[in-house]
This record gives sequence, C-alpha cells and structure tokens, in this order.
Amino acid sequence: MENRRRLIQLALATMVVPAAWLAPASTAKAQTFQRFTPLLVDLPGWQGGKPDGVAMEMPGSSMITATREYERGEARLNAQVLVGATAQGAAAAAATGLKVETSEARMSTTTIDGLPVTRTYTFKDKSGAVMVILGPSAVFMFTFNGVAEDEALKLARQFNWKAMQAAIPK
Repeated sequence: MENRRRLIQLALATMVVPAAWLAPASTAKAQTFQRFTPLLVDLPGWQGGKPDGVAMEMPGSSMITATREYERGEARLNAQVLVGATAQGAAAAAATGLKVETSEARMSTTTIDGLPVTRTYTFKDKSGAVMVILGPSAVFMFTFNGVAEDEALKLARQFNWKAMQAAIPK
C-alpha cells in the first residue's frame, strides 16, 4: 500500500497541470469526496485511520477518491471509493466475469447483494482485494494484507455498498 501511495504521489508531482485546472469549480465540488468518508466505517477489532480523500476536476474529466486505512497487528486493510475514469476502467475489466485459479492465487467475479464483486486472493501472503462495482464509473475497493480470504469478504461487507452507490454524484 505504501508503494502505491508513493507511486501516486510521484505521478502527481511530475504532472505538468495548469494551476487553474486544479482549482475547484466550487466549494461543493472540492468537498465531494466528503460525502463518502462517513461510509468508511469503524471495523470492530481494527484500528482505523482518519478517512481522507481527493476531488479533482480537469477539463473533460473528474476524479473522486475517499480512503481509509486500518490495521490490526501486522494485518492491513484499505477501503476506497473511487469515482471517475480509473474506476470506469476497473469496472469494465471486472465485467468480463473472468475466473482464474492457480497454485498461487485466484480471481473471480460474482454477484453479491445485486452488485458485481470481483475478488482476488494471493495464498502465500494472505493478500488480495474485494472490488464492488457501484456504477459504470464508480467502485468500492477493499484491499487487504495478512487476512484470510473469507474474513476479508466479511469485513468488506460491513460497509454499506448501497449507500455508497446512492452517494455517487449524478
């Protein structure tokens, strides 16, 4: 997770974007991610960090990310709501319904509570992700490390996916 954060920070730092593009269109737009932070709930037995997020608009594109990290001993979780082009690409990939299993990992897509859910799991380090497709350009991404696959799904289901879906800007 730390490597992913550093990669994102590096990508953002090296982007040459006119300052006017990064200026929010309005205060309401700048705080769009905050509609999702209350949905990143406390998890019993886990120490949750402070929810945070980003809303960014550029001509022809926008992105919203709300995230919260959790820890329990050596185990780590990350819950994110993603809205925009990145989520659209992830949702399209999940729509294929691909199922794969090897001696090292597995991936499958099923429907849970009426929503497409893609699950990945790596056996060796007990890591993976639960990705819930909230809409054509919105996903809930729950990544984990040091957690059994069944427990990870139970934890991901403690978040209100339907409320996240309802909070997506129209």
